[in-house]
Amino acid sequence: MADEQVLRAQKWVNANYRSVAGYVACPENGQTGWGTMNSLIMALQHELGISPVVASFGPTTYAKFEALGDIGFNWDTNRNLVAVLQFGLWCKGYWAVEPESEGWFTGVTRDAVEKLRSNMGIGGSGVINAKIAKALLNMDAYVVVAGGTDKIRSIQQWLNQNYWSRSAASIGPCDGIYSRDVQKSLMIALQYELGIAEPNGNFGPGTQAALRNATLSQGSSGTLVSLFTAACVFNEPVPVGGGVRTTFKSTYDDKTTEYVKLFQEFSYLPETGRGDYTTWAQLLVSMGDPDRPVTGSDTRFVINDARAKWLYNNGYRIVGRYLYHPDPSYEKQILPGELQTILANNLRVFPIFQIHGRDVNEYSYPNGYQHALKAHEQAEGFGFNRGTTIYFAVDYDATQEEIDGHIIKYFNGVAAGLASQGKKYVHGVYGSRNVCTNVTNKTYARYSFVSGMSWGFSGNLGFPLPANWSFNQIKETSGIPIGGTTIDLDNTVWRPDSDPGTSSLNIDASPATDFISRIASLYNAAVDYKSTQGSDRSASKLVMEFMRHKSYGGVQWQALIGDYDHGFVSYAKGKGLSVLDEFTDPVSGYRISAEHLLATADGHYVIDQPGNQKSVNVGDITGWGGDLMTFYTDWRNSEEKYASGKAFCDAKLAKPGVQSSFGFGDLIEDADGYLIARAIRGGKDIATAVRERYSNNGTALRRFTDYFQQRWGTAENCKQAAWNDLTATDPIFDLARSYFITLEGALYPNILINTPGGSDKLDSFVQGFTDAILARVGTE
Repeated sequence: MADEQVLRAQKWVNANYRSVAGYVACPENGQTGWGTMNSLIMALQHELGISPVVASFGPTTYAKFEALGDIGFNWDTNRNLVAVLQFGLWCKGYWAVEPESEGWFTGVTRDAVEKLRSNMGIGGSGVINAKIAKALLNMDAYVVVAGGTDKIRSIQQWLNQNYWSRSAASIGPCDGIYSRDVQKSLMIALQYELGIAEPNGNFGPGTQAALRNATLSQGSSGTLVSLFTAACVFNEPVPVGGGVRTTFKSTYDDKTTEYVKLFQEFSYLPETGRGDYTTWAQLLVSMGDPDRPVTGSDTRFVINDARAKWLYNNGYRIVGRYLYHPDPSYEKQILPGELQTILANNLRVFPIFQIHGRDVNEYSYPNGYQHALKAHEQAEGFGFNRGTTIYFAVDYDATQEEIDGHIIKYFNGVAAGLASQGKKYVHGVYGSRNVCTNVTNKTYARYSFVSGMSWGFSGNLGFPLPANWSFNQIKETSGIPIGGTTIDLDNTVWRPDSDPGTSSLNIDASPATDFISRIASLYNAAVDYKSTQGSDRSASKLVMEFMRHKSYGGVQWQALIGDYDHGFVSYAKGKGLSVLDEFTDPVSGYRISAEHLLATADGHYVIDQPGNQKSVNVGDITGWGGDLMTFYTDWRNSEEKYASGKAFCDAKLAKPGVQSSFGFGDLIEDADGYLIARAIRGGKDIATAVRERYSNNGTALRRFTDYFQQRWGTAENCKQAAWNDLTATDPIFDLARSYFITLEGALYPNILINTPGGSDKLDSFVQGFTDAILARVGTE
């Protein structure tokens, strides 16, 4: 939507400076953007006597403005210069001056500047100096924007307040979003506190040496603690421990210790709870401490017997190798027999696929598809087991625009190409933190291999470690002499509880074989139980009840779908059978809950699908409907952080690696539980339904498409069903919402009354759910 004042600014600056040497006109569309700000900077340069003008507020512009001193009330030396500043205020959203009075620095202008300075956190009277002018004429926001938080904004304002007047510091954004600029501001502040002579925001040798003497622990207090806890906030939430968060404070208390231990666990650091050098480094830069011991590695060099022995003897336990290189004479691609040599020396291996990968134009859907076909062919030829994660590389500093326009399309092609071959292998991603997080969230990459040693990449600055990281590449060592030759080796932190790597070859069994086998054994036991003990329940239902009884057998579940058969539970346990908590999904590679899966299946089996796909029933509550109720609680508890219910869904609903009460695994379990129940109702026994779903090339390959088409059929039905799930006036739904939705002071069943903004806000939330379901149709 066009803004009248911004449009006036655009027309004014173009009309007055179009003929100036070097000037580039901005679009006249009423929308603030870099084009408009750059035009205002060039206008300012002209008024300062700079020629030709350029689209940058550089040292010369700064020096000439600084020579003017403070510009404030009644300053009338150059009315056009004042007008430029006032139009900058308009573009920032401040009421700069009485309409059509630009050029006069009035009391209204002074009030606007005071408001700007207050929002920046620097305070003071309504005057503009060079540093404020530079901050004014950029795209930084000084109020919380969509996706930002007051917690981060308070840190941004604190950094500005305490350091803005220092020579190396600038006025940073106060938009509530952790970004590259905020990370640099934090680093400069830290360098000042450490006594670095010339702070520059880089994690150089001087900063590293000073941090080794800046260990913090419980009981510490002061500015260093403030900077440390700020860095902790910027790296939250910690995925382990349920997404733990922390607070910005100047005292290192027991809560800080608790958070730090979890952060250290997640980052695979010694769990001391102290703010030691290694922890400081991990909080500040993507490589962390590059000299810490690691067990992982990757290299383009062939691993022969001598090199494998050297790796093992020097503490390495896994090595990344490349599946393919277009030039066979170049030492990069795995050689025949190489994997056997690696495994024979008690090392594991993980596969990487890269063809060039350093130009945005190489990333497209067709290229991704073809690369996946080649990766599958090579991996199968080398004997990699079914379910292995292949890391497809983005080996350059991709911007967000390039990620959205090219990288995601490439990985969609990769996913489709692997699926066309029966999803024998799953895709991972190698790249910057931002690349890994985006590819994971939008294409469901199983694991992330982070190019952490490229700490200066824009995609590694201002972004936390991806929740699904498996490898973090932190240091390259060149020219290692081994057996009369030399190799280059990247030190890579390996997170053992993630990607296990490959320790054997040529195993084609489904990763879900343990689950398939367990269900078959339970089904046979159920058949025997019915014939010897007697039961009016089907053998398939007895299996579902057994698998859910431990976690989904309480009074709430009894009220929804009835009690489980206690006799069969005892009978099965007597035969040595137990509940399998989770198993590996052969399609996505993710671990999913067998208990939740079959609790959902039992619910849909007991209560068949409504005849009207817009309607909802108890079966839905045991699956997607109950998850959506819990997710509604999450939204309401963090509503102020998101622009709308849809924005919350876009950020957190069924996103791989994102902590959420409705996670990616939950959606898989909801879909498969529903489809297993439909198969049983269609005449199949549960052992057959499970085997057909999770065996090689099984029906799970189409899970989201089949789920959507069979349960809802249309987007309209899906949205209305979600609305009904949250608002239906039915005693059993009232009971379910009282259990799943836990908001202080909530009055159920009327969710509309308890949703600020009523139907419009709830409509946005259920639209977000619908979009999340639709986004997964056809992506298996």
